[in-house]
Amino acid sequence: MLNEAANRAARATLVAARNLFRQRRRALLAMLIICGGVVTFVLAGGFIHWLLDNMRESTIHSQLGHIQVIRPGYFKKGLGDPYSYLLPSGTEAVSAQPPQGMVTITPRLSFNGLLSSGDNTISFMGEGIDPEREALVGRSIRIVAGSNLDGTDDNTVLVGRGLAANVGVQPGDTVVLLATTAEGGLNAVELTVAGLFGTTVKAYDDAALRVPIETARKLMRVEGATSWVVLLERTADTDAALASLKARLPANEFEPIPWYDLADFYNKTAELFTRQVGVVRILIALIVVLSISNTLSMAVVERTGEIGTAMALGVRRAGILRMFLTEGALLGVIGGAVGVGLGFLLATAISAVGIPMPPPPGMETGFTGRISVPPTLAWEAFQLAFATTLLASILPAWKASRMNIVDALRHQR
Repeated sequence: MLNEAANRAARATLVAARNLFRQRRRALLAMLIICGGVVTFVLAGGFIHWLLDNMRESTIHSQLGHIQVIRPGYFKKGLGDPYSYLLPSGTEAVSAQPPQGMVTITPRLSFNGLLSSGDNTISFMGEGIDPEREALVGRSIRIVAGSNLDGTDDNTVLVGRGLAANVGVQPGDTVVLLATTAEGGLNAVELTVAGLFGTTVKAYDDAALRVPIETARKLMRVEGATSWVVLLERTADTDAALASLKARLPANEFEPIPWYDLADFYNKTAELFTRQVGVVRILIALIVVLSISNTLSMAVVERTGEIGTAMALGVRRAGILRMFLTEGALLGVIGGAVGVGLGFLLATAISAVGIPMPPPPGMETGFTGRISVPPTLAWEAFQLAFATTLLASILPAWKASRMNIVDALRHQR
């Protein structure tokens, strides 16, 4: 029974293919419409996919890491009094039994104060870091002048380029950091500017500086860290590592937070772009449905006599319906496959050349865009072609199956 059903399906597909390509010009036009829609979807979706992937990794490797371990409630209540939520100085609670895929864990101590150079004074957001470990996490932080912190000299500071421009300092200059200690007193430290850094976020560059964590502890007269930043080999392992940390760390002492709970700007941008891709999908679907429906309707009119003859010879209405639906599905399969292939080739060629892009809002530097076509996007594009052509063939197929046999045969005369 199964073999017989498969043979019938194969014969029906073969007949549909012959009927479809008897009018080669019309079939070619339909293929061009489908392929054009699929290629457009692949290129638009591939560019946004690359953009979001690049933005995600830049966010992780410049500021957040994959997971941050904090004291419970630090981000909700501790920003006004961070030194009541300090973690231990060492990271043994995590590094003794690291989650699978962990590359490093580095402590950070956040603090605020005033940066002075000569007669210029400006407020800053500071981070005390371990320079050696942070080098792995902060791969997206670019040194635009001077050098990075190297861990051998605690009397150096790395200043955001926007902050440096506002206060008027260059690598080699001496600056003074003034801050309120954990006990409420004032403390100051004199440091040498090792270098200037830039990230993808201009607002961060305009306010941030980094010092060795021991210098930050001396300035604030505290021990410990406000957060431990965990870096993984792959972003896809975040949820597994998060579950591992939550299972091992006492919930009343430690709270692991994944990067996506902290990346508010990325999340909103991803939601916006996802909706834009959805709009593109709807527009392409409408174009394909209207075009293919019109093409198949013309085919039904031209083959009215043939439909009447087939009915007179005993072909049931369901058989006529199935024949035109098969033709539509065949158009979708061929057009979708060819469109995905062309889209992938064009994406590869465009990516090899690059797409020069101006600086996005809130950033200072432009970038060279690429188009990435993951398997999920290719499958979505193929599904879009198949579903829309199948949908477009329903009305013409139903009209063909509801024809009156006598009227159809008379039409042939």
